[in-house]
Amino acid sequence: MMHTTDTPPGNTGAASVFPVYLASAVLARTADEGARVALVMLSTQRADSPALGGALVAALMIPHVAAAPVAGALADTVRRRRLFHGGAVTLYGAALAALAVLVGRINDVVVLVLAVAAGCVAPLLTGGLTSLLGELLTKERLTRAFSADAVSYNLAGICGPAVAAALGTAVGAGVALAALGVGAMLGGLLLFSLRLRPRGDGRSQPRRMRPAELLRGAAELGRNRPLRSVTWASSAGQMGVGALPVVTVLLADEYHAPWVTGGLMTAFAAGALAGSLSYAYRPVGAKCPERVVLWGLLATGVPLAGVPWTQHAVSAAALFATAGFCTGPLFSALLASRERYASVAARTQIFTLGAGLKSTFAAAGAAAAGALNGLGVTALLLGTAACQVVAAALGVVLLTGRRPDPADSVNDPA
Repeated sequence: MMHTTDTPPGNTGAASVFPVYLASAVLARTADEGARVALVMLSTQRADSPALGGALVAALMIPHVAAAPVAGALADTVRRRRLFHGGAVTLYGAALAALAVLVGRINDVVVLVLAVAAGCVAPLLTGGLTSLLGELLTKERLTRAFSADAVSYNLAGICGPAVAAALGTAVGAGVALAALGVGAMLGGLLLFSLRLRPRGDGRSQPRRMRPAELLRGAAELGRNRPLRSVTWASSAGQMGVGALPVVTVLLADEYHAPWVTGGLMTAFAAGALAGSLSYAYRPVGAKCPERVVLWGLLATGVPLAGVPWTQHAVSAAALFATAGFCTGPLFSALLASRERYASVAARTQIFTLGAGLKSTFAAAGAAAAGALNGLGVTALLLGTAACQVVAAALGVVLLTGRRPDPADSVNDPA
């Protein structure tokens, strides 16, 4: 019966908790990344409508931002978090499996509504899951845990689209989307086994969420200097990262090498994975993670600025990999900053809001690059690099002032 009761973190079982969490996170995030490719393929194969595929991806992605405050606030007030998070991830997987069956077979409005509903849960697969680490592990293990969690994002970004494309081509996009959904459901079931203490004393009744709580995370991001700095700086940097897929298409044409489009983005993702693993092994600057974020932004821009001056696709791939490597410590330190400086009452909301802002800025960067592609690849690459430098400078400005004691955030009931 002991296994049915949530227990405090930091006990002797903590070493076995993190692998379970990491497996769940990889499965859930791989499904989230792969679903975007599978939905487009499925709409094309079954309904002969790429437009429907684009609409489904938009319906799935937009709530990542719009629903982030509500999802985060609910997670911060719910009593039994493992049931809440496990149920959310399981429902997301079930929605993907349902879409695998229904797309092209029933009215488009119905599947679009289902995609929107799944998207409302999605913030809990990214920032929502990461926010649980502070409850599962001791403080001493958190820095490396955040680096490993960053690896889960990297793996999902690489494996999700690859799995969707491979299965979609070999056995059909419906099977690919269903497989991703089943994977997410398995991840949700794993979350049910995590040891998370229920909020309250076990006798108090669950309270209703107050409207003001929806703004708590945003208010904290405004007044807390380290959180404000890393959130807006990393989001501004994502404008440049979001432009990279458009840039690689132009580079492929310039180098007369079709492989460059996917190859450069794969090099960037592989570099990010290596950077996260490296930082997990040796977390330099862990005492001031906000500074690691700002240095990481600056370092990311340098190799990207060098791409226009190389005449070889292989050299460009090496520079992309180097830039990606710099984002590994950056992202790990960003997660650690949120955990360290966010108050307990708004922690999940801050994680989900931060993830939503990054997605928004990345989408804006992609749209801007598409609109400005007539300027040429050199101008776009230099603009992409400049985004990182400007973001780092913005972070320095927003960080100016006294750095709060992490203990103040932990104990702050508001």
